Amino acid sequence: MKDVAEIALHWHRAGKGAALATVVETWGSAPRPVGSQLAISGAAEIEGSVSGGCVEGAVVVEAMDALEDGRARMLEFGVSDDEAFAVGLACGGRIRVMVEPVGKTLAEDTLAALVEARAARRGVAYVVDTESWQGGLKSREEYPHRFRMDRSGFEEDGKTFVAVHNPPLRMAVVGAVHIAQPLMQMARLAGYDATLIDPRETFGAQARFPDETISNDWPDAALAEFGLDARSCVVTLTHDPKIDDPAIETALASDVFYLGSLGSTRTHAKRVERLLGKGFAEDQIARIHAPVGLDIGAKSPAEIAISIMAEITQRLRQG
Repeated sequence: MKDVAEIALHWHRAGKGAALATVVETWGSAPRPVGSQLAISGAAEIEGSVSGGCVEGAVVVEAMDALEDGRARMLEFGVSDDEAFAVGLACGGRIRVMVEPVGKTLAEDTLAALVEARAARRGVAYVVDTESWQGGLKSREEYPHRFRMDRSGFEEDGKTFVAVHNPPLRMAVVGAVHIAQPLMQMARLAGYDATLIDPRETFGAQARFPDETISNDWPDAALAEFGLDARSCVVTLTHDPKIDDPAIETALASDVFYLGSLGSTRTHAKRVERLLGKGFAEDQIARIHAPVGLDIGAKSPAEIAISIMAEITQRLRQG
């Protein structure tokens, strides 16, 4: 869903006309999850996806009709076994797609507010009654479970669809040590926009971390530029107070959903003493996951990275 809403708004304001198609229900392990979107312009340009390619053509045709008559519609497609296999599924099933013409059932002001919220990394939900086609934006506080699970879908009444628009997940890894090498890769695979922070340029070097985003600023300055929020997590790996402590203090003053720090129980006890001495309260310090990662008996850097990603995921999804 990265830029689809913004592109639809641009097409609409450019006078081309635009419709937004949203997956509202689908079969088991579908190639595109509920909430996935496809923008269609009046010139039949498309951006995004609502399936692996098996229904896009039909959705575009319906979107062009919606732009002509100004009416939203709910589409349902039965996907044959052959079509499902072609897009990577074992068997066919059913997919439902909601198509809304921008400026008609989907108000321009609503779409503009959604685009603004996404640009500001503010989580919002687009909620629409699929019988009356009345829709608007709601805050994440009204649907905490959906936001935590990134779960768009119908409410129990079967007609109210909630499309969750969460900011992308981000991770700041402090310390360009061996564990950071597999952790950065795993973070990207899990959908995180990951940044590596280490003021020691010999460690935080592109040669050691090819294709990664690296900052050689001190952690407090780097994290201030990074911009910590409720969709961000921080992992400190050096267990060197000169490097880790500024990062931990900055993270504790933010809304990050996870803060983990490498080090033994003894190392963490000393860390707690330092933080208490700097005026941090015990409940603040208790936010730190230390020793970092789930206790799975990990030994190698890759195994430790797995344990860290598992704990981050547990915290994100289970609260």
